[in-house]
Amino acid sequence: MKIEEIMTVDVETCKPESTLQEVASKMREINVGSIPICEEGRLVGIVTDRDIVIRGMAEQLPNDAPISEILSAEVITGTAKLTIEEAAELMAAHKIHRLPIVADEHVIGIVSLCDLAAKDVLKTQQAENAIVNISKID
Repeated sequence: MKIEEIMTVDVETCKPESTLQEVASKMREINVGSIPICEEGRLVGIVTDRDIVIRGMAEQLPNDAPISEILSAEVITGTAKLTIEEAAELMAAHKIHRLPIVADEHVIGIVSLCDLAAKDVLKTQQAENAIVNISKID
């Protein structure tokens, strides 16, 4: 099975100049833990709820600071042609919970570890291994 069969395709994004407050509010509104950051449609980073807390609030950045100050610019991405197993292995290898799916640097979808578990598409042992590897602290 290919990742394009289970990925979320209606991906909400924000711009680098969006504020911490705007991004946090959007996360709450759409009930997600990460938002891809795009400039002119091109993926330039990703921000998680943890980034907002650790890199924003804990560093005492103002709520109106641009999200570009805390985003992760080195984003691990996948393509729609990845198999479910390849995506799970990629997520486990890089210890990420969410994998943006891109075509020509544009976000066309996103898949989370929860998506893989909820859709019951991975073999039980494979899903368990992915979760364990992502959750391990080095």
